[in-house]
Amino acid sequence: MAKLTYDKQGRLLFTKEMKTEYTLLMPQMLPVTFTIMQKVFGLYGYNIDVLTTSHRGIVETGLKYVHNDTCYPALLVIGQLIEALNSGKYDKDKVGLLITQTGGGCRASNYIHLLRKALTRAGLEHIPVVSVNLSGLEKNPGFKLTIPLVRRLIAAMLYGDLIVWLKNQCLPYEVIPGVTDKLITHWIDRIVSMLSGGIGLSKKDMRKCMSEIAADFEKLELDKTHEKPRVGVVGEIYVKYAPLGNNGLEDFLLSEGCEPVVPGLTDFMLFKINNRVVDVDLYRGLRLKKFLASKFQRYIEGLQRVMIDAVKSAPGQKFRPMGSFAELRGLVRGYLGYGNKMGEGWLLTAEMLELIHTGTANIVCTQPFGCLPNHVVGKGMIRRLKDDFPESNIVAIDYDPGATKINQENRIKLMLSNAARSAEMKGSDASKASV
Repeated sequence: MAKLTYDKQGRLLFTKEMKTEYTLLMPQMLPVTFTIMQKVFGLYGYNIDVLTTSHRGIVETGLKYVHNDTCYPALLVIGQLIEALNSGKYDKDKVGLLITQTGGGCRASNYIHLLRKALTRAGLEHIPVVSVNLSGLEKNPGFKLTIPLVRRLIAAMLYGDLIVWLKNQCLPYEVIPGVTDKLITHWIDRIVSMLSGGIGLSKKDMRKCMSEIAADFEKLELDKTHEKPRVGVVGEIYVKYAPLGNNGLEDFLLSEGCEPVVPGLTDFMLFKINNRVVDVDLYRGLRLKKFLASKFQRYIEGLQRVMIDAVKSAPGQKFRPMGSFAELRGLVRGYLGYGNKMGEGWLLTAEMLELIHTGTANIVCTQPFGCLPNHVVGKGMIRRLKDDFPESNIVAIDYDPGATKINQENRIKLMLSNAARSAEMKGSDASKASV
């Protein structure tokens, strides 16, 4: 067991010695993206294990160590981590926990403190907790986000978004079951191999690689004789993406004969960076902070344009391209101010607007029960959107320890039946008009 070291505030540090000996456990959120990121961390000497468990016992463990009024994603993440620690799979003297923090006003920024409190209650206070953040909230001698590592993580995020975007347009239509997942595995391995050699990071490299990815997905044999109803998924970031958080929502939509449409992680990261710019504009502050944040934002937006162009310029043009962050900012103007940034802030409303404008009027808005930011910018905006866009078909689904999966799925089925009824009416009207 490595020597335990504490800072002046009594926080247990993750030391350089621990980096070479310890396994870091990280909760799963985006299966494809996090798989790439896990391997990128491995290139820099970090041994990370992404947890994919999703059974009901995780909720029970979370309830045991976290107050039941705590944000549902925090309860799940903490329950998953402690359940893994007690599984017997890991040496408790050589394991640490890795968790992300945004630094915003949402309760999500308190996850790490809740986790440490839960570890103490479980008698595991000797296990270090590492915060992954770009806000300087916590620092550890054995874990550093260097510029080369951050560049590769950003690339992993963009490649992951592209693959997932194309996957969702292929999986519902594949003629040979499993070919989409095989292609995803192939590209994950290839991307990690490129990133390990410093390839695939520049705009030029990304343009080439992303074009090849889009071309490969276009080669898959798909049966699009009958377009399936598209259903957008928005909401609180963890519940929106994590199968554990949303009870396997994407798989459920596929089983119901739908095509899931899930906005990528890149827009969320740009939203968080742009908030630093907006803070200076609205509340004053260091102009240097605004300059650096603006430059970082432009860098990622430039790479996002490469990703969008790769989809647009694919030889067969089979796929719908994703929208840009600039377009999202434009769409939400007149609905919410850019200072509305707690949790997912104005981005959540903007994503619903983008889905409606691009022909995906059926939307599932996922939110942890009692999540105030999402009740304002998610559920709170649905009436306004339905007034402006009568064709929109939006259902808000709450996720918490007491919510049953069957109830959630029944409410989504009701939304889908409304979508089918609306489609039939449109078809009937079109037939009458042709006569």
